[in-house]
Amino acid sequence: MKNYFKIQLPAIGENESFARSILSSFVLSLSPTIEEINDLKTAISEAVTNCVVHAYNKNDGVIEISAEINENLLSVTISDFGKGIADIEKAKTPMYTSGGDERSGMGFTIMETFMDTLEVSSKLGEGTSVTMTKTFGIC
Repeated sequence: MKNYFKIQLPAIGENESFARSILSSFVLSLSPTIEEINDLKTAISEAVTNCVVHAYNKNDGVIEISAEINENLLSVTISDFGKGIADIEKAKTPMYTSGGDERSGMGFTIMETFMDTLEVSSKLGEGTSVTMTKTFGIC
């Protein structure tokens, strides 16, 4: 069975935990393990935080989250409509950050670690989309 949703949220830090809760609830039909839920929450946190911190330079903005379950595969896309990423490969380099000294530069690395796949697309001045997949129930 295929299930899906799409929402938009203001790009504010408070919505990071809300996004984690939405996705965690959405995958409950797949009978995830606690480890799978924690992995998903961690990856979602990183993707949403990237939108809040990097996309809009503290100006008002929107985060769009769409997700689909097809059999036991979750596909989730988190998008912003902000400034975009000039060099995606450089941005994916561990410890690289454009967010200042208080940022670790590990967001994309963490997403890659906790999800099965990660795809990043971006256009300067138009925004960035991160699509991640995870198959549930294969231990």
